Amino acid sequence: MKVFLKIWRQKDAKAEGKLVDYEMDDVIPHMSFLEMMDTLNEKLIVQGEHPVEFDHDCREGICGQCGVMINGRAHGPLKNTTTCQLHMRSFKDGDTIYIEPFRAEAFPVKRDLKVDRSAFDRIIGAGGFVSVNTGQAPEANSIPVTHEMAESAFDSAACIGCGACVATCKNSSAALFTSAKISHLVKLPQGKLEARKRALTMVAQMDRENFGHCSNTEACEVECPQHISVLNIARMNWEFAKAKVLK
Repeated sequence: MKVFLKIWRQKDAKAEGKLVDYEMDDVIPHMSFLEMMDTLNEKLIVQGEHPVEFDHDCREGICGQCGVMINGRAHGPLKNTTTCQLHMRSFKDGDTIYIEPFRAEAFPVKRDLKVDRSAFDRIIGAGGFVSVNTGQAPEANSIPVTHEMAESAFDSAACIGCGACVATCKNSSAALFTSAKISHLVKLPQGKLEARKRALTMVAQMDRENFGHCSNTEACEVECPQHISVLNIARMNWEFAKAKVLK
């Protein structure tokens, strides 16, 4: 199949970027989207051109490193799918595909399709941890956690931090990411001791990173490859308000 690509090229964070046209006439429908990009880059290298830079790692939808806007949608046309798990059979022969980096003030472009998502790391560093004594692990049955609560905590912990929620939000909000980290820990016994401090510090750090506010459009949940629920945002707001009152 043949596809026409319009890819955002930008030398560095300070340079002015633009969409550059490429043609791919030997695309196999069973290729993943990133394999198609690899094929393009091989051709560019042979031609003596700089390859298109993009983020990736595991290519199994687990690590959260990949992520681009494809035809205006975070991760592409399929719901709840990472860019690396998208295949070219999702497109038709002759399609024009627009490929751009995630857009957000807190995600500055480093080069081409690569963005700096270290703002997420700083949010986690502000409170996404528990303080426990090291040493021998306690007997699991000595820490009572109901099955329902364990499953709920695991659902929140499934967030891979890809940033699709930020990229698809009209306000570039990181509320879904931050709330998933807060909810995951506060639901477990180990995370309750620092619950109030965690809610305050992580939300404060999110604001310092210049993410936008949440206006409850729920677009983040639609595009999230891990099906993270917006109910986590409600939980974060509750924990934050409670921490403010009891501070």
